[in-house]
Amino acid sequence: MITRILADEFRLLSFRRPSEAMHRQWQVYLTFGLAFTWLAGVGRYWDNPRAQVWQHWGLGSVAYVFLLALLIWALLAPLRPRQWSYRNVLLFITLTAPPALLYAIPVEQFLSPSVAREVNAWFLGVVALWRVGLFAMFLRRVAGLSLAAVIVATLLPLTVIVFALVALNLEHVVFELMSGIREEDRSPNDDAYFVVFLLAAASIWAAPILAVVYLILVANARNAARSAPPGDTA
Repeated sequence: MITRILADEFRLLSFRRPSEAMHRQWQVYLTFGLAFTWLAGVGRYWDNPRAQVWQHWGLGSVAYVFLLALLIWALLAPLRPRQWSYRNVLLFITLTAPPALLYAIPVEQFLSPSVAREVNAWFLGVVALWRVGLFAMFLRRVAGLSLAAVIVATLLPLTVIVFALVALNLEHVVFELMSGIREEDRSPNDDAYFVVFLLAAASIWAAPILAVVYLILVANARNAARSAPPGDTA
């Protein structure tokens, strides 16, 4: 069974369609995804002196995927995607967790602090682009959304997530970034979180446009559903 799961995970992460076993035995795949989510959470904060105990234990990452799945499921449901359920969204999100293990590489152990911060920022960018690309593929191939809907459905949740990260100040550095961080207070993740801060600034400009297009797409989806022949569930 583990061989099948690993093969399907590789296919998913390489932007290919997994086997039908993922849907027939979704409980096992979800357990696999949650395990990697937990490991990624532990690896993300294991050497961060600013992290809380629940972050060191990876509990924040596990709770985060459940909340993220709920947000995406509720936010995109009005667009009427195919095969849209909380379970499918949660399953997909957890199965995209393995790339986040890049965060667990202890680059600060063999690189200078400044280089380690830069490498962690690159890791953040690679993982983020990888997972966003997978999410766009999921929306296009599985959910069956149009190209315009995929773009909005991909970017709109990201703006909400970035705003939330900055508001919650999970790295305890975002406000210090505005005025500068003292060298003795720096951590290997500061540059990575600075990327999040920049994304939040960009989201301020993008959010209104995305919201307007989103409302138009929701109205179009509702009108299409009303005009569809009775019994047509496509």
